[in-house]
Amino acid sequence: MAGVTLNGVRKIYHEGVEQVAVHDVTLDVRDGEFVVLVGPSGCGKSTTLRMIAGLESITAGTVKIGDRVVNDVPPKARDIAMVFQNYALYPHMTVRENLGFALKLRNMSAAEITARVQAAAATLGLTEYLDRKPRQLSGGQRQRVALGRAIVRQPQVFLFDEPLSNLDAQMRVSMRREIARLHQELKVTMIYVTHDQVEAMTLGDRIVVMSKGHVMQIDTPLNLYERPRNKFVAGFIGNPAMNFVNGTIESGNPSRFVADGGEWKIDLPESVASRLTDAHGRTITLGVRPEDVTVVPDARSAPATTPARLDLVESLGNETFIYARAGRYDMTARVSPQSLPPVGSAIVLAFNLERAHFFDGGTGERVAGSGTA
Repeated sequence: MAGVTLNGVRKIYHEGVEQVAVHDVTLDVRDGEFVVLVGPSGCGKSTTLRMIAGLESITAGTVKIGDRVVNDVPPKARDIAMVFQNYALYPHMTVRENLGFALKLRNMSAAEITARVQAAAATLGLTEYLDRKPRQLSGGQRQRVALGRAIVRQPQVFLFDEPLSNLDAQMRVSMRREIARLHQELKVTMIYVTHDQVEAMTLGDRIVVMSKGHVMQIDTPLNLYERPRNKFVAGFIGNPAMNFVNGTIESGNPSRFVADGGEWKIDLPESVASRLTDAHGRTITLGVRPEDVTVVPDARSAPATTPARLDLVESLGNETFIYARAGRYDMTARVSPQSLPPVGSAIVLAFNLERAHFFDGGTGERVAGSGTA
């Protein structure tokens, strides 16, 4: 097994106009670690993965697998296995033949191929499907065959390029568990690309959040959620997304956050205000996660409140999503099931400012001292 190291990796396309797809990515994936690259479409995550695999040339920087620089090493000589979004199975071959094809190309003995195929099939629950062809399998079964084809090769590194995108919601959950279990059993280095932050949060030991070819933050799932480095990470990680309100912090006793236009003001607890003294007078973005927003009977019921209009209620049984309009801002609350007034009614929202996040209005970077400890 081996780790993967990227040092200042760039990718520039010259198609009429120079386009930088990946900017100076530096990443150290430890041996046996599960790292997820996540971000919106076009952020450079798949391009980064393809450079590791050797399917894209590298404009600048170095890629190492183990102790070997592989910039000029062809894909087949990098000792990696890649699982694609579209399965990439041979339709005329049985599952058994699909699983063993790469081993056959290596001129391995029939006995060794049979042993590896049987072991992979047992691990993935495919033993009874070995003599079927891909068209006779469900989407989830085909994806397991694609995983098995990677497993039998026993590579140093597994690469996954949005492998669950074509599955329905229930099957995606099942396959996430399958991939997580495989990582625990095989203890091999895995690098996984997805645009789905739920997949990233549930699978990764560490997550690399990317935007427009830049790495925004590399951290554990919990740290990304509780201490996002900037507004982009804060808004991308978490479902529903974080609420954002632009405004300023006014000095006083107590200090207060004033939303743009002065439509509403929130007094800051001393424990929060004391950490934000350097932010006074600057344009600031307040970020509050939906689970830190509640509905209260009136403004006297909580220390930090604002009036709002109830726009929509989504009752999911075990929890309720509340969508409201507070001045010019749309706000989302994630609360326990409760009785609510009709849509269109006036309500009062309360914020847990001890868990609020503050970002510089110009740079989007986190204000020092803000957010959860």
